[in-house]
Amino acid sequence: MIAVLGSANIDLVFQVERLPRFGETIAGKSYNRFPGGKGANQAAACGRLRADVVFLGKVGDDPFGEELLRSLQNSGVNVDYVKREEGVYTGTTAIFVSPSGENAILYLAGANRHVDEAYVDTVLDVIMSSSVLLMQFEIPITTIAYLLRKLPPAKPLVILDPAPAYSLSSLPTNRIDIITPNVTELESLTGTSNVEIGGKKLLNTGVKHVICKVGEEGAWLIARDQIRHFPSFHVPVVDTTAAGDAFNGALAVALAEGLSLEEGIVWGNAAGALACTRRGAQPSLPFREEVEKFLALYKYK
Repeated sequence: MIAVLGSANIDLVFQVERLPRFGETIAGKSYNRFPGGKGANQAAACGRLRADVVFLGKVGDDPFGEELLRSLQNSGVNVDYVKREEGVYTGTTAIFVSPSGENAILYLAGANRHVDEAYVDTVLDVIMSSSVLLMQFEIPITTIAYLLRKLPPAKPLVILDPAPAYSLSSLPTNRIDIITPNVTELESLTGTSNVEIGGKKLLNTGVKHVICKVGEEGAWLIARDQIRHFPSFHVPVVDTTAAGDAFNGALAVALAEGLSLEEGIVWGNAAGALACTRRGAQPSLPFREEVEKFLALYKYK
């Protein structure tokens, strides 16, 4: 089983020619609302790949919360342990997408801010019984630190997506098996965008493996015994929202099924590429049949 502890948001997506400057009003091209949040996205990515996955987190007692839970269930995710926080709004993001598919995001935590140590204690047995644990930084970092200290040394395998990037200094980093920053997050964490140098800096904190996502260039694996580039699959990009979440979900599923880390990165690149061909966060996440067909077509080596 894969456990995902993280955020659940509603994404308000605006198609724009460019971002407005302060004090300026510009006309947008279109607007859509999608279920999102890095935690929920990664759980949905696992569910669509037919994994046994449980999402752990909180939503508000508003209609957005109900919408998010339905979306996760429709993707095959167990939401039995999600808590509805009374008197609190569900996490919300405003996403501005340019014609090239690049995005800028404004995040309001809402109920995600209440994913605290007390909540972790209520779901600790579920986490302990999982083979892979996925986490991100859209919930309090104090909660992540608390949980990492609670975990036994070897199980579950911990994948941390450091987004948005915060200092790792408060975390027991030796309990992080895989950290998956993109280049911007790598620079925030280490002071350099050089993948090899930044990756080695993260390894020196105690993290066991670094997978740096480099967008259209694919991904790099930095480990103590190897540095390897995994090129991307070239696809027509419509919207890069949730591409990183698709990557992490596919990586987790591959590892939970016993594939190697290298094979998991290839799965991640394929799922991330497919997510870029569709708009929205969770609606863009590919299903298992799509990923398998895509990999067979490309005959990736």
